[in-house]
Amino acid sequence: MPEIIVLGALAIIIFGPEKLPELARKAARVLAYLRKIGDDARGQLREELGPEFDNFNITDLNPKNLVARHLLSGDEIADFREMRDDAIATGQLVKDTVSDATGTSTSDTPAAAAAPAVTVPFDPEAT
Repeated sequence: MPEIIVLGALAIIIFGPEKLPELARKAARVLAYLRKIGDDARGQLREELGPEFDNFNITDLNPKNLVARHLLSGDEIADFREMRDDAIATGQLVKDTVSDATGTSTSDTPAAAAAPAVTVPFDPEAT
């Protein structure tokens, strides 16, 4: 609300109180015209797509919304989360088994010290 008051005060200062109503009418006409153009484009798109796309929504053109709305149901999302949690638990189990077999603790040993250093051959003249 304070931003609107500041913008109103600036509009009165810049345009003056006598021109402000005329500018507001012009802005309302432009906004109504832009809405009409948007509605016409949306109606024309629905008409061109045909009856099989009656429930088509413009936001479906966003790939993220399309996948979430049409390809995955709530049960499938829950299944994916369950599979993710199982994979994380299995990874931790493998990590614990390897550390038990080697006699090291993964919590005490940093990851860089646990893995042997590998030197990659580099040829500066190969570029």
